[in-house]
Amino acid sequence: MTPRTRTALALCLTLLCGRLATAPANAQNPAPKPTISAKRPNFFFFLTDDQRADTLSIAGHPLLKTPNIDALARAGSWFQNAFVTHSLCAPSRSSFLTGMYSHSTGVVDNASRRKLKPGTVLVSDILRQNGYEVAFVGKAHIQNELRDHPWDDYFGFRGQGRYNNPMIIANKQPEKLYKGWMDDVLAAHAVDFLTRPHDKPFCLFVFFKASHRSWTRPERLAHLYEGQSVAEPPTMHTGYAGKPAAVADADMKIGSFPDVPNLDKLVKDYCATLAAIDENVGKILGALSAQHLNDDTAVVYSSDNGFFLGEWNFFDKRLMYEPSIRVPLIVRYPKLFPAGLRPTQLALHIDVAPTLLELAGIPIPHWMQGRSLVPILEGKQPPTAWRTDFLYEYYEYPEPHRVKPNRGVRTDRWKYIEFPGNPSEYELYDLKTDPRETTNLYGKPEFAPRVEHLRKRLLELRRETLDPDLETK
Repeated sequence: MTPRTRTALALCLTLLCGRLATAPANAQNPAPKPTISAKRPNFFFFLTDDQRADTLSIAGHPLLKTPNIDALARAGSWFQNAFVTHSLCAPSRSSFLTGMYSHSTGVVDNASRRKLKPGTVLVSDILRQNGYEVAFVGKAHIQNELRDHPWDDYFGFRGQGRYNNPMIIANKQPEKLYKGWMDDVLAAHAVDFLTRPHDKPFCLFVFFKASHRSWTRPERLAHLYEGQSVAEPPTMHTGYAGKPAAVADADMKIGSFPDVPNLDKLVKDYCATLAAIDENVGKILGALSAQHLNDDTAVVYSSDNGFFLGEWNFFDKRLMYEPSIRVPLIVRYPKLFPAGLRPTQLALHIDVAPTLLELAGIPIPHWMQGRSLVPILEGKQPPTAWRTDFLYEYYEYPEPHRVKPNRGVRTDRWKYIEFPGNPSEYELYDLKTDPRETTNLYGKPEFAPRVEHLRKRLLELRRETLDPDLETK
């Protein structure tokens, strides 16, 4: 690092200190030493909504074709075990943007508790105060839609928005109707941003609406998948024997809602919106290439949570089962990272913010609870030296969907889930022998030591991540 760079960083950190001092401490993951490159990368962060990890054609999906996202995965690192720690829109987005668990951000549901704690710092705030141009395009779904944070360009919408002819807020202008399909409108604005002159490195967040319910296709894809069949998942009709009543009582069953009448319509409409996302990813990455910015831009692609597509006859998310908590995660930065990696380490959404900061050469704040993925992306971090488990949490109850609050711990092999209450209920799964989570091992004497170990580990993770609920215990 040159003396001039050190001086600039020190000045930026001094400006940040008053705000950063209010952020929560984190004893779990000390900040790694930053890496400063001669030219800081641009960042492009795609986030979809409710896209489960296997809804990519590169993942072998039998219906959906995603050639542009597939190409991104082949040119970068496609994580095979990427997860969210809270499978719900607003809480997950708060974690992506802060590098913290939702119980630390204060955003723990999609309704009354989707406001960030006072003083919470977003990764965009840190980048901007360190010389980056930051832009937000799309869906925030956090209270005030992130408009109370500084942006050089803002193009977003309230709440869930609508697919057709959306109402958009552009910077400080009055809300305005834009003709077209929501994510086409967002993509067009992203392309416009990329084609402008930039005298600083930039960070562009494009948070799409799709594939959120209720699914409205763009007109050009109205007949996509006609005549094709949809296969039922193996667990669609297995029932809930051995599972907690909290699972059986969840109100998110296919056929119970007018817009989710059957599996065929659900899967086809859901996939059609993702096919449109792939088209828009292609347009945006094409614009990036046309501006000769590929080599200088780190691209991240992920989703705010997974989604059930018929498993146990469910749609939606919230529960700690694999279809709900697994997400796609792709990172491409050809200047530094080799192409074609498929890391198997447990990667979390809270890892994205510290990864961006390390790539930008900015020290990672001690209160971020995620870990930079840079060593993995460089191919230097063996799986045995990485995290071996993570905490999951969910709070929103009773509406919508009547999913009871739950938390758990997932390792590379085991999953332990608690539904606190009267009575409390529990689950234990061996993901090596039972990847579909069909046989609940909790209560079997031979697995009592395993339960006790995971129960203790869950408590440790809650303490390490400063879970405020422990203060009342």
